[in-house]
Amino acid sequence: MEVLKKIFAYINIFKKRDPDAPDSVNLRLMHGINRISIFMFLGALIFLLLKALLS
Repeated sequence: MEVLKKIFAYINIFKKRDPDAPDSVNLRLMHGINRISIFMFLGALIFLLLKALLS
């Protein structure tokens, strides 16, 4: 359950930015790509679970 909390905390796009965090375009792009990959992985996992359960 702790892993899910960390994943949801990471992909939360409505959280306030840390003012002490470095402001870099490369860092923001990296985090954006990581969020996209997490969404794709979770979507594929849900798809495979539904496919296994319904067939």
